[in-house]
Amino acid sequence: MIERERRSRRGGGRSGREKTKNLNEYPAYAERKINFFEPYSKEQINKIINDAEVLLEEVGIDFRDDSEVLEIWEKAGASIENNRVRFKKGMLREILKTAPSEFIQHARNPKRNVKIGGKNTVYVPAYGSPFVRDLENGRRYATIADFQNLVKLAYMLPGCNHSGGTVCEPTDIVVNKRHLDMVYSHMKYSDKPFMGSVTAPQRAQDTVDMCKILFGEDFVDQNCVVINLINANSPMVYDDTMLGALKVYAKNNQACIISPFILAGAMSPVTVVATLTQIVAEAMAGMALTQLVRKGAPVVFGTFASTTNLQTGAPSFGGPESSLILYGAAQVARTLKIPFRSGGGLNASKLPDAQSAYEATNTLTSATNAGVNFMLHSHGWLEGGLVMSFEKFIMDAEQTQGYMKFLNGPDMSDNGCGIGSWQEVGVGKHFLGCTHTQNNFRTAFYNYTSSDSNSFEQWESEGEKTLEMRANERKKELLASYQAPELDTEIDNKLQEFIKNKKDSMPDANY
Repeated sequence: MIERERRSRRGGGRSGREKTKNLNEYPAYAERKINFFEPYSKEQINKIINDAEVLLEEVGIDFRDDSEVLEIWEKAGASIENNRVRFKKGMLREILKTAPSEFIQHARNPKRNVKIGGKNTVYVPAYGSPFVRDLENGRRYATIADFQNLVKLAYMLPGCNHSGGTVCEPTDIVVNKRHLDMVYSHMKYSDKPFMGSVTAPQRAQDTVDMCKILFGEDFVDQNCVVINLINANSPMVYDDTMLGALKVYAKNNQACIISPFILAGAMSPVTVVATLTQIVAEAMAGMALTQLVRKGAPVVFGTFASTTNLQTGAPSFGGPESSLILYGAAQVARTLKIPFRSGGGLNASKLPDAQSAYEATNTLTSATNAGVNFMLHSHGWLEGGLVMSFEKFIMDAEQTQGYMKFLNGPDMSDNGCGIGSWQEVGVGKHFLGCTHTQNNFRTAFYNYTSSDSNSFEQWESEGEKTLEMRANERKKELLASYQAPELDTEIDNKLQEFIKNKKDSMPDANY
């Protein structure tokens, strides 16, 4: 699995049952007001970084089939042997000093801009699934219609701060042209920020060129408008496809998430700290490369790390070891003063059931407590990423909206402390009708829209609906009420013309 003058951009749309509330009334992202959970001491984190630098100096990283990258590293002072690049201790940390500790990814609706880094969290849909699932049609290959519906849902749900990237693979469009339809769908059907294509350097360039049409060429050169996922080919390898996309985006001042993709025990040593050490080594090398391509380009320390079932070889999710790796990587990223990305609602379940809920919640909670800045795979993930579930997407978005409220921390204002309520109610009486309750009853508690907390008798009389069934109803309700955010007609026409010309310029190919 694999930031001058702006053109006018306006948003729109309503949110299902909350049709009276404009989407812009919700926060665009979570601003953390509580402490990070940090299980590692400073000494332990420094040892992990030191061990990673030993690994980089003594073993090195392969940068395959890209002579330009090898020349960049040689000019920077690295040691080159064939494709193998080795780095003197401290070299990469020095290079990384030019990377911004936080940055804004601009959306075409400025009210939906997100700040990535610091104490901010952006919850992002899952990425890369070839299949989709819903109650109507079961598990099936994804289409562009599915892709567009998922973009519409992400646009309408306040728990989604971002439109995401390859929210599913539209298999009804040939491989070498589908990136154009996916990027256009994010631009057309949502006004939230989005991710670009990385499956070939030219597809990355097409993404940048479309962004220049949408935002303006000068604006794109000076601001981050698209963010992109660059995976290391763990263990200790970067291939020419990822390197090509990295160079395109970094040259154009667009953000790269440098993300080792590791299943511990198979693609790294079996222990938590050893896996974390390898992640740090791989990520530091990729992140430093972006700074050599363009000093000051936004970059994110990413990781996707889970464990391997050593009895079957299958990936497993939501376990304690994965959480310890995630917490450690987040602490390393803060030590390096780089924004951090990780998952997400990860799980191996085949259905949006109890297994998917507890595995996903374990990861979402760890990532939220760890201080992940860009939380990819937050919504919809099933089957280890093979499937994007519409119902799970709804459930996860309600969870992440709740996490956003949690990150606000406790309200310590006079209203929050509520001293006057006891003076009004006294002793031995309920608070349901008191002034403090009446003034706060609409906003005091977060309610999960698809959950059912009614009596058994009421639940029974309403059809004994499961959470999956209620989420399915919510999905239908949202899509039926969808209103597209306004997009300038001239810009839209230019985007469509660009896409047509690109498609006409090359034959269909499924690679």
